Amino acid sequence: MSDDINASEPEAEVVEQVVEQEESLFEAPPVAEQERMCEAILFASAEPVTVKEMNDRMPHGCDAAEALVHLRKRYEGRGVHVVKVGDAWAMRTAADLGFLMQKETVETRKLSRAAVETLAIIAYHQPVTRAEIEEIRGVSVSRGTVDQLLEMEWIRFGRRKMTPGRPVTFVVTQSFLDHFGLSSPRDLPGLKELRAAGLLENRPPPGTIPLGVNSDEDDDGMVIDDGQSEMFED
Repeated sequence: MSDDINASEPEAEVVEQVVEQEESLFEAPPVAEQERMCEAILFASAEPVTVKEMNDRMPHGCDAAEALVHLRKRYEGRGVHVVKVGDAWAMRTAADLGFLMQKETVETRKLSRAAVETLAIIAYHQPVTRAEIEEIRGVSVSRGTVDQLLEMEWIRFGRRKMTPGRPVTFVVTQSFLDHFGLSSPRDLPGLKELRAAGLLENRPPPGTIPLGVNSDEDDDGMVIDDGQSEMFED
């Protein structure tokens, strides 16, 4: 009888070890380790990454949102910051060190005045339909203008509006926000700021943003480079 009891003891120990190993598989790594994981993901990603995408990549039980809070504090005052871009996160060079990233040669891309105005209307009025854009500008919007902004990935299609015909709307993208260093469209400059910067004429605009071009064929435009760019130009 005693021999049977002694023989079962090693088996019980093996079962306990297996249970402990299985439970450890479902335990979330320490916060410091989760922080390192988020850091690795952001460092290797060319585009901003959402919290959900991080959680999907990290082990079960991880909380990327909490890890990002600690990671963001750790990078305060450093040459690289952890910043929020829309609803995603990215690692970016500190603003005061941006001059170190400038190149001697700058590749320029020219946007027509019509494209600049269309982009501005979408940024300030999103979600907005093509008809609403045309109403604000006072002229029709060519398909080429919208296609150019879509190709640059500065605007995208939004939800259809709950009006007759269910017209599609346009909104700005995270790429647009990232390019101009904005966390959200709410960070766009107001009318007073634009006038103070000399980007608006001192005359009442037909809408809430600078307008005044007569047609989409206007060749006047704005030069946008890879450095710091202005969104409006008279």
